Amino acid sequence: MSLVKVESSEGITTITMTRAEKRNALTQELCDGLYEAYRAFEAGDDKVAVLQADGSSFCVGADLNNPPAAMWKAVPDVSHKLSKPVIAATQGWVIGGGICLVMTCDLMVSADTTKFMYPEAKVGVFGGLMPGIVSRMPHKVAMELLLLGEEISVKRAYDVGFVNKVVPAGQERQEARRMASVIAGSAPLVIRTLRDFANQTLPKGPAEIFVPERYKLEQIANSEDRKEGAAAFREKRAAQFKGR
Repeated sequence: MSLVKVESSEGITTITMTRAEKRNALTQELCDGLYEAYRAFEAGDDKVAVLQADGSSFCVGADLNNPPAAMWKAVPDVSHKLSKPVIAATQGWVIGGGICLVMTCDLMVSADTTKFMYPEAKVGVFGGLMPGIVSRMPHKVAMELLLLGEEISVKRAYDVGFVNKVVPAGQERQEARRMASVIAGSAPLVIRTLRDFANQTLPKGPAEIFVPERYKLEQIANSEDRKEGAAAFREKRAAQFKGR
């Protein structure tokens, strides 16, 4: 069974993490599923996406029993540079890498049960992406989240501008869908350009910039073309490249 469900309706792509029994802890399989979902969304005709999760919690970060080797593939706009908005709908815990998932979304609707925490300094792990949070909320609040690893309530997250709207539990998907419908009914070229200009203005963390570019280099290093080029050089013949 797939850990990510993708649905399309009325110009809106809905991406749902379905690993509810593990509170949507991130494995490589789940990260790869999100990667493919973003790719399909960007390539398709839908104008906006909603990122949501089944179960009591949105995402509790990496599965420490089966951690992903490439968690960045789960993060919108890092795994794929998107030209269309993504809205997060959250409930329960949003921990560690789960915050990275919502950090790069354009809008966020949170149930009043939502709680944020980044305990990586206490656990002794760090994936590199999270410092980008300092451009998504006030610096001192971001550093409190990063350095202390203590819970930040949804009310505080709303008060500092990290969450757009807080709703009673169970209404977060409906409200995210309402926002998505507004965007889906707006002028696509204007929406894309507004988003593009805004993202060019927004400072990015080092890993947020570097990780996707590193992946491109790894693709080249592991490609058939690289092997063919080396073989052709050794054999003193013209290389027959295939673009893969």
